[in-house]
Formats: sequence, structure tokens, C-alpha cells
Amino acid sequence: MTDLKLIHRGKVREMYYVDEKHLLMVATDQISAFDVVFKELVPDKGRVLTAMTMWWGQYMSDVAKTHLVSADPSDFPTEAQRGEWAGRAVLIRKAEMLPLECIVRGYITGSAWKEYTEVGTMHGAALRVGLLEAEELDEPVFTPSTKASEGHDVNISYEEAVELVGKDLAEKAQKISIEAYKKAAAHAAEKGVIIADTKFELGIVDDELVIADELLTPDSSRFWPAENWAPGATPMSLDKQPVRDATEATGWNKNPPAPPLSDETINETRERYITAYERITGKMFSDWMGLV
Repeated sequence: MTDLKLIHRGKVREMYYVDEKHLLMVATDQISAFDVVFKELVPDKGRVLTAMTMWWGQYMSDVAKTHLVSADPSDFPTEAQRGEWAGRAVLIRKAEMLPLECIVRGYITGSAWKEYTEVGTMHGAALRVGLLEAEELDEPVFTPSTKASEGHDVNISYEEAVELVGKDLAEKAQKISIEAYKKAAAHAAEKGVIIADTKFELGIVDDELVIADELLTPDSSRFWPAENWAPGATPMSLDKQPVRDATEATGWNKNPPAPPLSDETINETRERYITAYERITGKMFSDWMGLV
């Protein structure tokens, strides 16, 4: 076992102390939906998350800085060079995290669509009348939420985000998030993938606001194959949608404990994660670190 000290265990990631300025972030194969972690694992999921995060981090370097340092085990402390962590672990710079989920929506779906159908707004802001489900918005919209360590995140307005972090940080977070989304969405579109929405987490490193945690993964984003999309219905997603669909079909109230996942749901989810990585990056997942 590693001598590194585990300092935080999230829904799907573990954080280990390296030194005063660095941590090791390890993505597990756990999966969560509706803010609840499932008992079952999705094989290789953690490696997909890490592979995509590292790819996007490099691609985004001209738009936004990140806290990512390296996923190469040779750059890790000796005690972190564990075979089972290969392809899952990333050396990162410590960041003072904003208490916000920085969500950007380019299309109206999910909780935003539900709110719109009920009251005509999205995160409290009015939208034009007549939008269809899964329709592209006129411009990408920054729609923050609270960051709950347990339980459900809560959608908030931009004004409430300002109250949480201050005007300067809220403006910077909005700018970074929207610019990163636009660059990613343009690239994905060339690969035949629509990024309907995505969630960024931002933090301060050396007095600079950077993107932290994961970037544009199937855990943090809705990826739609463009050939399946048309306004009026939400298409299949290259993400955890099989888990959402299977559990909602049981009538689950979305509070712990989560219902069991079938092998079929687990396998379908794994395939969608890998497809998202390969289609967006143009790389074969089998070439990623840690895979035999």
C-alpha cells in the first residue's frame, strides 16, 4: 500500500497529499448519478476520465490554465508509482476551490429543460418562448450551482454566485467557463459530437483562477452524437445516461441507497465512455496508460 496520506474521498475520486503545493488525484471506477454513488463499478471508467482530462487540458492551454501537472507515473513520488494507479492518477497543483459548480449550457436539457417547461426560466433567468427540448440556445449560458459535499447540488442564479464568491471571481469564472466550453464544443462538432452542457470546477493557484478537477469528461458533460440529434427530444448520450435511465425506470426517489445496476447497464455505460474518448480525441483508448 502507498504511504501517501489520503486527504479526501469524493464521489468518484481520491486525493492524496504529496507536498505543500501538490496532490495526487486518482479517478476510481465508481459511478454516481443524481449525486448518489452506486455500489457497482464501471471497469476502466477512471482511466477514461483521466485520459480525457489530460487531453482536454493540453487542448485548452491557450484558453484556460489548469491545475494539471502530469499523468506520467515517472513524475510521481516513488510511493505513488502503483500499477493499479497507472492511467488513473494525475499529479496536480493544490488549488483553493470556488464553492461553485461552473456549468455551461449550450443546449436546453436535463434540469434546465424541466425548469423552463415549468416557469419559462433557466436558473432563474428568462428564456425566449417556444424552445424545444434539446434545442440549441442562442448563446452558451453560464448556469452555476452550489457544490454539495453530500446530497444534491442546487441550481442558483448568476447573482447568487456573485453573493457566494464576489463580483470579480464570478465574472472571471463565467468568462473562463464559457470560453473553454466554446473551444471544446467547436472541436467536438468537427468530430460529430455535440457537447450539450458541461460542468467545470475552478480554483485559485498562485493567485490565478484556473480550471481544476476534471475537464469535459462523460461524468461532467453530456455528449450527443450529432447524427442522433434533432430539436424536440433528448438524444442518446455518450455518458452515464444508461445509469440514469435504468434507475429512473425503477421509480427510485434519487436518495441513497441507489438501486443495483445490471451487467448490461454497466457494460453499455463503459462502451459509451470509451466511445466518447475515442471519437473526440481521435485516439484509441487501448493505447492509454495502465491498459494491458
